Amino acid sequence: MTRATHRSAEEIGRTELGPRPLPPLGEPRTGVAPAVVDTVLANGLRVIAARHGQVPMVEMRLRIPFAGDDAMHPATAEVLAETLLTGTERRDRVKMDTDLAAVGGDLHAVVDPERLSIAGDSLASGLDTLLDVLADALTGATYADDEINAERARLVERIGVARSQPRVIAREELQRHRYGDHPYVREVPEAEDVAQVTSEQVRALHRSHVLPRGSVLVLVGDIDPDAVTGEVERALSGWSSSESAHELPALPPVTGGNVRLVHRPGAVQSQLRFSAQALARTDERYPALQIANLVFGGFFSSRLVENIREDKGYTYGAHSSFEFTRGNGTLLVDADTASEVTAAALLETRYELARLSLVPPSESEVESARQYAIGGLLTSTASQAGLASTLSALASAGLDQNWLTAHPERLREVTVEQVAEAAKLFAPTAFTGVVVGDADKLADQLRLLGGVELP
Repeated sequence: MTRATHRSAEEIGRTELGPRPLPPLGEPRTGVAPAVVDTVLANGLRVIAARHGQVPMVEMRLRIPFAGDDAMHPATAEVLAETLLTGTERRDRVKMDTDLAAVGGDLHAVVDPERLSIAGDSLASGLDTLLDVLADALTGATYADDEINAERARLVERIGVARSQPRVIAREELQRHRYGDHPYVREVPEAEDVAQVTSEQVRALHRSHVLPRGSVLVLVGDIDPDAVTGEVERALSGWSSSESAHELPALPPVTGGNVRLVHRPGAVQSQLRFSAQALARTDERYPALQIANLVFGGFFSSRLVENIREDKGYTYGAHSSFEFTRGNGTLLVDADTASEVTAAALLETRYELARLSLVPPSESEVESARQYAIGGLLTSTASQAGLASTLSALASAGLDQNWLTAHPERLREVTVEQVAEAAKLFAPTAFTGVVVGDADKLADQLRLLGGVELP
């Protein structure tokens, strides 16, 4: 018998002469741009169709600008999204689901203060059915009373649960702190408002807001882009209006200032949420800022994660990321901590923000972040679903496939000096935010730290 031996990872990584050398990194692969047609139909709908991959499927993303100033708009919009695909003049809910299932398809809708999004997929051979069901919902959704009543009751229950979640509370408080009473703040409607929504209100909102002009439809898959554009025009010819979809009003810039402590009685954890003004994707400095963000907290090997997670153990996860709206970008930093280390985590986060501004990223840090950014972009767009979602998001910023194809090269050309200049946007004085937790436990710590508005 031969006895199997076990070697640890450390043993495998070493030889008699010392550590086993790692092979050099290969050259990153250059992404191959798919065949794309990008056009605007007679009804004002922008259609982006891309051939991608060998899987005989097609991914669909429809983004309809869906902003509204009315106090009941968030609640009515939420009910509309939940019931848009529950029946039309031609199909009831079962018929819609059956027709989609016959072509391996699916459709679902979600809404936020900026847009109504309808996403789906099907076999490429069943695209005509997918488009027909979509067109049927866009032009003939009935919003039957029984469907409205059932979905409204479920929504009220879900919203009640959501509003008790710490992350939802923290997000809402951050939005109010950043933007006051701007419509963008109203991400989760009030349960009391949802309970009052009627079928007629939903139908009226559909007529006034579900509009093609200014909307974007993306199709990605095993398709002929030119032929598909014609299919879309025929399928959606009945969806028309002289009005344009409702764009979200421009957001005010985020200004730095004190962090606000939000009292959550009895909480054993605190949610730290910080934000600063950033750059839009269209800004020529954005690639450098993207790399600077990765170095700070945008991936696991970042400075912030190394400090407050790996070194000090204050949190399971710390992140920094971008949030984009049309023509605008903001930086977000978040971490959840135990109450007893909240002040310490805030202090270290401020320290890392200042360190990034004053001690710019090294060449090795920039190179590591650069490779991660390029690899992440290529990986995220390697699938049909990933490319469809990316093209849809870029289209809302006025960008297209050409920008996406050229972005890896822009990242490769970023210099260490450009990243150092972009890192100045991370100055602690540029940030504001909220800390959500038990003020009875946190107030004394945060008072000593300073820069915090206490309740």
